[in-house]
Amino acid sequence: MLEIELNGAPHVLPGASSLHELVDMLELSGQALAMAVNHRVVPREQWRTTLLQPRDQVDVVRAIGGG
Repeated sequence: MLEIELNGAPHVLPGASSLHELVDMLELSGQALAMAVNHRVVPREQWRTTLLQPRDQVDVVRAIGGG
């Protein structure tokens, strides 16, 4: 198990995970997102290769359209 902080709250993952796998687990695939790990924005093309570490602080921001 891997314990991280997700948007300010404790979150447990079943094991080693990449940002891409986290997005899948959260059922956010296909949505307009920005992600940061430990206050550093991670470009979408690096999500598959960015592995999460214990106690990482992960922020997921969803873009919401409106008018």
